[in-house]
Amino acid sequence: MTVSLNVFSGFLVGETAPLMKSASSSLSCSLRLGVQSPVSLPAVRMVTLATASKPATETRKREPRGIMKPRRVSPEMRAFLDGVPEIPRTQALKQIWAYIKQHNLQDPENKKIIICDEKLKQIFGGRDRVGFLEIAGLINPHFLK
Repeated sequence: MTVSLNVFSGFLVGETAPLMKSASSSLSCSLRLGVQSPVSLPAVRMVTLATASKPATETRKREPRGIMKPRRVSPEMRAFLDGVPEIPRTQALKQIWAYIKQHNLQDPENKKIIICDEKLKQIFGGRDRVGFLEIAGLINPHFLK
């Protein structure tokens, strides 16, 4: 009860003081008002996730999963990727896009359409034109389980 009187006693007298005070300012305020204060209050430190140190076990790298995990590829995809036997889907897609940009295979009128050359036709099932949203689906069968 004494602590709550110390905090709210400033409001009763009409003082404007912050709610969180240090122990010395709380003591001086209570002495002016004639209120008895406790001998000493221990300071409480708040530990948040940002300030807490991480254990050493959480800092090690974990194995890639999902589309980041390297998978074996089909012979057609291996020929396109210069003989790489296994690769993550993300890296394969990145190399396909680099090839498309390097050889200027996007339709000039609609950049969302890729005009396939012979090398891309082997990967995309013989199609002449492919939408850029279809690429991920068309390379899916080339990743073996």
